[in-house]
Amino acid sequence: MTTTTGTAPETRSFEADVARLLHMMVHSVYSDKDVFLRELISNAADACEKLRYELLSNPALAADGDGQPRITVTLDPDARQITLEDNGIGMSEVEMAEALGTIARSGTRAFMERVTAAQEGEGAQLIGQFGVGFYSAFMVADRVDVFSRRAGAETAAHWASDGLGSYTIQLADTAQAPARGTRIILHLKEDAASYTEPFTTRRIITAQSGHVPVPIFLKERPDAEEKQIADGAALWTRPRSEITAEEYTDFYRSTAGQFDEPALTLHYRAEGLHEYSVLAFLPSMRPFDLFDPDRAGRMKLYVRRVFITDEAQILPRYLRFVRGLVDSNDLPLNVSREMIQESPVLAAIQKGVANRILSELDKLAEKDRDAYLKFWENFGPVLKEGLYEDHARRETLLGLARFKSTAGGENWRSLKDYVEAIRDNQTAIYYATGTDLDRLAASPQLEGFRARGIEVLLLADQVDSFWVTAGADYQGKPFKSVTQGLADLGLIPLADGEAPAAQASEEVSGFIAYVKSVLGEQVSDVRASERLTESAVCLVAPDNAMDRQLEKLLAGAGRLDQTAKPVLEINPRHDLIARLGTLAEGDSLREDAAYLLLDEARIADGELPADPRAFSARLARMIGGAIK
Repeated sequence: MTTTTGTAPETRSFEADVARLLHMMVHSVYSDKDVFLRELISNAADACEKLRYELLSNPALAADGDGQPRITVTLDPDARQITLEDNGIGMSEVEMAEALGTIARSGTRAFMERVTAAQEGEGAQLIGQFGVGFYSAFMVADRVDVFSRRAGAETAAHWASDGLGSYTIQLADTAQAPARGTRIILHLKEDAASYTEPFTTRRIITAQSGHVPVPIFLKERPDAEEKQIADGAALWTRPRSEITAEEYTDFYRSTAGQFDEPALTLHYRAEGLHEYSVLAFLPSMRPFDLFDPDRAGRMKLYVRRVFITDEAQILPRYLRFVRGLVDSNDLPLNVSREMIQESPVLAAIQKGVANRILSELDKLAEKDRDAYLKFWENFGPVLKEGLYEDHARRETLLGLARFKSTAGGENWRSLKDYVEAIRDNQTAIYYATGTDLDRLAASPQLEGFRARGIEVLLLADQVDSFWVTAGADYQGKPFKSVTQGLADLGLIPLADGEAPAAQASEEVSGFIAYVKSVLGEQVSDVRASERLTESAVCLVAPDNAMDRQLEKLLAGAGRLDQTAKPVLEINPRHDLIARLGTLAEGDSLREDAAYLLLDEARIADGELPADPRAFSARLARMIGGAIK
C-alpha cells in the first residue's frame, strides 16, 4: 500500500501483554462500537491542540501545511474503508512506536506536564489521558494503517496492525502521508460495513463529537466534495449575550429529543477549584419517560467538549426531567472514557449543578408565579421524591413545594402560606393522603379541622405517603396525618366562635362501649371522636401505626405482611348515634347497627365491606325495622 524509503517493515510485539488487553478493549471496555469514531476524533483533536501550543514557541511549524486545524473523515464503500485525517502535530517513527505500541501510554500526559511547566499552570485543552481509545478501532476493523508526519519533519512513518498481538512500523513515502498530521485508514470488517454509509457516520459524529474544538469535514466518497458537519464551536462555550432564544431552543430540541420549548434555560460556567460549564433546560411538557421505573437522568457529560456518556448520574433522580449537559475541564476518567471514575471532582459537580438548579427554581417561583406553577403541575410529583430521598436539601425542597389544601380551593399553596395562616395553639402541619383530591376534600376525618379553620394539605400523589413519614418538619412544625391517632383539637377554638359541643350522654357512651365489645378484634379501638362534626363515623390509624394510605400502598405492593387494625371513631353528637344510643340492650338492631357503622366507615374510606353479603342482610333488616 506504501512505498518505503529504503527501510524494510519492522515487526514488533505490543508491550504490556497487548493481545490480552486488545481483546479486553474490543469485547469488554466499550459497550457500543460507535465509540471508535469518537475516540479517533478525540485523538485527532488532541493532535491539533498540541500543534497549537507548539506554535506558540515555534511558529515555523505552520509552514508545512494548512494553518487552520481540521479533521476530515472520508468514506469508501467500495473498498469498505474509513479514513480519518488531521493536520495536527503528527508523529515521528519513534513517537508512533511509543504511542501506538504501548497500551495506556499516550503522549498526552507527558505533553501536558511539559506545557504546564512552561506556561505556569495554563494547561492545554487535551482530551486523551490513557492512550487506549485508539484501539477501539479494532472493534470494527480487521486491519488499521496509520500514516503520520510530524510537524517540521522531512520523513513520514507507517504503522500497521491487525490487532492480534503485533504491529509493523517503517518509514513511508511522504506522498502517502499528510503534509503534516496523521491519516488513519480502517479496513472494516464485513459486519461493520454500515459505517461507510454517510447518514450513519454523520449521525454518530454530530451526536458524539459535534462539539470538539476542531472543525470536522465529511467526504461521502474519496472523489466527493467534502462537507463541513461540525464547526468546532460549542454553543455552551459562547457568552449568553451572543446566543438567541431560537438557538437555545434548537439545541434543546436536538439534545433532549423533544419538540416543546424549554420552560427555563440555565447556562453558566463554574470557576474556582473545579471548572465546568452547564447548559440545562427545564421542559415545558412532561417527557414520555418521566415516570420510568429506572428513573434515569438525561444529562449528557462532556469532557473538553467531547461527549462521554448520557448515563452519568449528574443530577439526583428527582431532577431527572432536566435536560442538557455538563462539560468538565478536569473530571478524571477511567480507562474507557465510558465509565466515570468516582472522585471528589464528580461529587463537586453533582452538588454544584443540583444546588444551582434548585436555586433557579426558587428564583422562578419568586419572579413568575404563573410560570412556576405550570412547572409544578408538570414536575411537582417528581420533585417531591427529593423530600424522601435527599435529606440535605429537604428544607430547600419544602420551600419549593406547592400543595392543594382545604383553604386554597383550586389554588396552589406553599408551606410559607400555610404557616402564615396557622391557628393559635396549632402545633403541627396537618395533611391527608389519598389518591383523589375530590375524595380527600370530602373525607369525614377533615370535618373537625375545617370547623376550627385549620388548613389541611391534600396530598394525592403516591410519593406523598412516603416523604411525610420521613421525619420532615417546616419551621419547627412536624407534619401530622388527620387520619392517624388522636386529633388533639381540644385547645383550638371553633372558627365561628361557638363553644365546643357538650360531652356525650350516658346512653351514647354506653352504646360506644357496646360497639367496641361487638366488633372485638376487627378494630383496635372504638372511641368518641373530636374530628367529626357532620359524619357519624370514620376510620383512623392507631397512635403508633403508620398512616392508613401508606399502609394500603405497601400492602398492595406486597411489602407488608400484616396491617394494623384501625380505630373506629364515632361522632357522639350525631343524631343517628343519639337515636342508636336509645335502643334497648336486647334489641336485635343494636348489633346490626354496630357492624353497619364499621362498614359505613370503610366505604367512606374508599374500601369495601369486609363481608358484602352480611352487610346487605344487616342493611335489609335495619330498613325493615325502620319501616315497621
